Amino acid sequence: MNADAFPGGDTGARPRHFLELAELDTATLRGILELAAAFKRGARPPPVLAGRTLAMLFEHPSTRTRVSFEVAMRQLGGHCTVLSGHELQLGRGESIADTARVLSRYVDAIMLRTDRVAKLEEMAEHATVPVINGLTAASHPCQLMADVLTFEERRGPIEGQVIAWCGDGNNVARTWVQAAVRFGFCLRLASPEGCEVPGYLLDWARREGGDVTAVRDPAEAVRGARAVVTDCWVSMGDDPARKARAALAPYAVTAALMEQAAADALFMHCLPAHRGEEVEAAVIDGPQSVVFEEAGNRLHAQKGILAWALS
Repeated sequence: MNADAFPGGDTGARPRHFLELAELDTATLRGILELAAAFKRGARPPPVLAGRTLAMLFEHPSTRTRVSFEVAMRQLGGHCTVLSGHELQLGRGESIADTARVLSRYVDAIMLRTDRVAKLEEMAEHATVPVINGLTAASHPCQLMADVLTFEERRGPIEGQVIAWCGDGNNVARTWVQAAVRFGFCLRLASPEGCEVPGYLLDWARREGGDVTAVRDPAEAVRGARAVVTDCWVSMGDDPARKARAALAPYAVTAALMEQAAADALFMHCLPAHRGEEVEAAVIDGPQSVVFEEAGNRLHAQKGILAWALS
């Protein structure tokens, strides 16, 4: 593989970090998705990452992110080393910058799953190898690549489609805003007061020409939507006591709410889910749900991201 295979990619010496969808152009993101789809179609992916090693740093627990990255590296011929917060010298005061400099001498890429965006940015600033955002409190771009891949497999190009978000304006919701701008779809966000996506992100979307609208009424958000998306009400790192569950209850995705979306609307959720809270069991376990396809596509999306970053 060579850099020319990825339209929009930077061919300079700077590492190809995958930090935020907003930091990459549409052509680059499309190239990554095309790679992901190609890897998924192949029964035996070529060992394009033979001899490469990915360091995975986890400050939060993980099921899908850890397993999908680890399997993706193995299927592409590479290797992983996994470190949790208590196994790193970060826990004893070593700086993120020094950790980045050291790991860059051992491995070919770093995946960080953390709480603060500043930690991810510091890692990327000082690493001389690609850094991948495995999740922060502000975004989850790997998940959105899998979500777009899933939607397009089921419903064709996402450009111009209407997607509805109901619930807390958390890190996943914020990344849907970035995706709406980069992939050209209409996004309607329904959240209660105090749980909205930050205004600065909506302002950015408008400046970028994105079709993103924040509303209070979940029925207004889902009307005619081709996909209805939600997430758990308390994300990792949140204080459960600070989340107004009573305020979020009207934003739960119910069968009645799904009836107001398009007849062929998909239900999407990044998991883990809490049936009876943000979504009814009849919805997440029903025929419109593609949540396990999304989870499966994390593997293929990660392959695309890794192959792009390490090409």
